[in-house]
Amino acid sequence: MVEHAILSASSAHRWLTCPPLPQLERFFENKTTEVAHEGTVAHSLAEYKVRKLIGEKTRKPKSKSIDDDMEQHTDDYAFYINELLQTIKMRTPDPIILIEQRLDFSNYVPDGFGTGDCLIIADKTLYIIDLKYGRGVLVDAEDNPQMMLYALGALNIFDALYDIEEVEMTIFQPRKYNISTSVKTVNELKEWADSELKEKAELAFKGEGVVKYGPWCQFSNCNTILRARKDYHDKLTRFQLCSPHLLTDSELEEVLEHVDDLVKWATEVKEYATKVTIETDKEWSKFKLVEGRSVRKFSDDKKVEEVCKANGYTDIYRNSLITLTDMEKLMGKEEFNTLLGNLVYKPEGKPTLVPRSDKRKELVLHNVKQEFGGKE
Repeated sequence: MVEHAILSASSAHRWLTCPPLPQLERFFENKTTEVAHEGTVAHSLAEYKVRKLIGEKTRKPKSKSIDDDMEQHTDDYAFYINELLQTIKMRTPDPIILIEQRLDFSNYVPDGFGTGDCLIIADKTLYIIDLKYGRGVLVDAEDNPQMMLYALGALNIFDALYDIEEVEMTIFQPRKYNISTSVKTVNELKEWADSELKEKAELAFKGEGVVKYGPWCQFSNCNTILRARKDYHDKLTRFQLCSPHLLTDSELEEVLEHVDDLVKWATEVKEYATKVTIETDKEWSKFKLVEGRSVRKFSDDKKVEEVCKANGYTDIYRNSLITLTDMEKLMGKEEFNTLLGNLVYKPEGKPTLVPRSDKRKELVLHNVKQEFGGKE
């Protein structure tokens, strides 16, 4: 059985920003999504490869989720660990490497613990490498509270045994082509723990403090019905649903800041209300449960084929290629690139507005007639 800390390292950004959330989340179901399962399998496969790399006896995990992409990405992770280890050995002949190490930081966070994917101790430096298999959100190591908690937990174990002066924390996120590293001194980490972490962790453990809505709430299991989310979007009511041509540019930008989350929230609220109705027979004053639209299907394709042929209908088949992704999985990346690489193209994506903080390169569309003073 896997233990779960109330104040987990992986959700640290959330409970440090919104201390009451962890206690609220205890009343809601934690869903195991396909993405989360995939991440668990990838971590198991990566663990196997690193253990094998350092000469430990281990057994390769088996899962239907393991495909060529996962094999490649976990190979890249193991290769990165090996390269780092070889570099470290040039100045520290006998570094200590630990895989899936339990890290206890309960002296700063009530009942706080976590698991470090890979730790390397080399003289005055402690290295912590964390595999992030997700491809949805780019994760930065700089001032990353999860990594800093891992660092504090590791220092609790090794600081008295080794003369550690600094901790190098690395996020390895292969599907985002992201390797992010941050270095902090032991004094910096302990100062953060004493000046900020302890107080907020105690508030979070008690369920006290203020919930401030923002991106850090997106993975909360009670985000759908979080009042702070409604309050955040309520400020749009001052526009009184004005037509777009009545809004100023700055007002339009303010609305744009809310659009993506409003659309997502609307879908989540409907899904949540439907689930509650189905599971508890809840009756709403203005809504009811009905059978949704569905698409007709054949109950037995083979019998349909027999009936059609028996009655002279032969033109009943359509041949189409399998998807590009399925074709790549069928052939393997190398064979696919050799045979079909020159037949693959990536069309331009549809232009879309995103916040300035988005790391994608800005798309500049030039209007030639305007640039040269011409008329439309």
